[in-house]
Amino acid sequence: MADERLKQEVDEYVDEVWEDVVEDIRSLVRIRSVEDLSHATAADPWGPACHRALRQALAIAERLGLEAHDCEGRIGYADLPGRSERYLATICHADVVPEGRGWTFDPFDVTRKDGCLVGRGVLDDKGPLVLSLYAAHFFVRRALRTGERLPLTLRAIVGSEEETSMRDVAYYLERHPQPEFLFTPDADFPLICGEKGVFQGRFCSVATVGGHDAPIESMDGGTVPNAVCGRAEAVVRKRAADLSGRERIDVTDLGDGRSRVVARGVGGHASLPEGTLNAIGLLWAYLLDAGVVPEGLVPFAELELRLCAQGFDGSSLGVACSNDRFGSLTLIGGTLRTEGGHLVQTCDCRYPDAIDAHALERALARQAQARGASFVVVGVKPPFHIDPESPELRCLLDTYDEFRGTTSRAKVIGGGTYARKFMRACAFGPHEPADPLPSWAGPEHGADEAIGEGTLRRALKIYIVSIARLMRLHAQDGRRNG
Repeated sequence: MADERLKQEVDEYVDEVWEDVVEDIRSLVRIRSVEDLSHATAADPWGPACHRALRQALAIAERLGLEAHDCEGRIGYADLPGRSERYLATICHADVVPEGRGWTFDPFDVTRKDGCLVGRGVLDDKGPLVLSLYAAHFFVRRALRTGERLPLTLRAIVGSEEETSMRDVAYYLERHPQPEFLFTPDADFPLICGEKGVFQGRFCSVATVGGHDAPIESMDGGTVPNAVCGRAEAVVRKRAADLSGRERIDVTDLGDGRSRVVARGVGGHASLPEGTLNAIGLLWAYLLDAGVVPEGLVPFAELELRLCAQGFDGSSLGVACSNDRFGSLTLIGGTLRTEGGHLVQTCDCRYPDAIDAHALERALARQAQARGASFVVVGVKPPFHIDPESPELRCLLDTYDEFRGTTSRAKVIGGGTYARKFMRACAFGPHEPADPLPSWAGPEHGADEAIGEGTLRRALKIYIVSIARLMRLHAQDGRRNG
């Protein structure tokens, strides 16, 4: 088997640095780097905490011997200069989604339990970010020991707005050339060669809530638009004694003839809705059965049930479709808020190239108009695909299979990563669906987000060997093209 000496060196390196890796992950997780545009400034364009996490990541990179650059607080990168200014890159992000409810561990610290690391970002994407920096550090140490430079520059890009609009990468690409190739450790193994389109929008009720003697005072649910709502509540003008209990529904008396009704669902990422249970759908179904929903709001309630309680394939709203390359469309309801007396419901759709964003907008706007609502598009990211038989992707897959003893194929996912923003890129681990986790371990974007330490250790080894082979591959291409 090729590169046995390299892999032995990598094993020894990972054993040596692992405790430092964990502590550096902890230093990032302790920063609640959720986008905060209400406190954004020219120096902190995505908010102070996002910039603080970016600076911390770049400080780690500097300590590890890389040349770090903070690009006006929007994004950063750290280089190991090679013999050529052409570069290969990794990209991760230091921002996270809000913690949400339901944690049994401190979301903003790293807890070690049952062989796992737990905390917001250990999987998405602060843990992988630290892996990318230590992968580069391996080659820093090698260059110091041998005096040999890599054939291409190795760049670790540190994003800071991935969870929202990815404007950080747009800023970067306006000022820097495309990499020869890039992978992002922000998904699953074995390898992601394509991503469904991401379409997000907002339904707004025509009818109002919260007026004098209105039966519904307010409604609120969910944490972010790109996650199935796990908890939703309504404050209603009805005594708790007049509201019966139900599975997954809690009713609390607030006095003055008012009650709080809380629905408890099962949250999860919008790209993987199977197994979730949307709390917004549960809440609306209960309020309708309890006779709390006024007549003028019933059409909007029916729209909500179609979105949040009747499956995830979009058929209840007339947008279901699929194809062989990308699979089936998914559509979920994310957050529900009371804004200016109206109810605003966000939706998140992951779509194949069997449909386009304009057709989605038209179909959902028709559904809204027919059911007492308006609809606006919030954001669109078109589908992305790269040839899984390209030399770089074959290199990554073959390396993964060597470590796992498997024969793998590239996959297409519903999630959205930075890979879609680059000309030649893919998503490559570190999450390993085949690795067992304790029953308490939560997913990315969920409570008690966790990943196995063994999974991360193996991923770091895979990344180092993959980078060495990609460098070799592109050095050969450069000689042929020269």
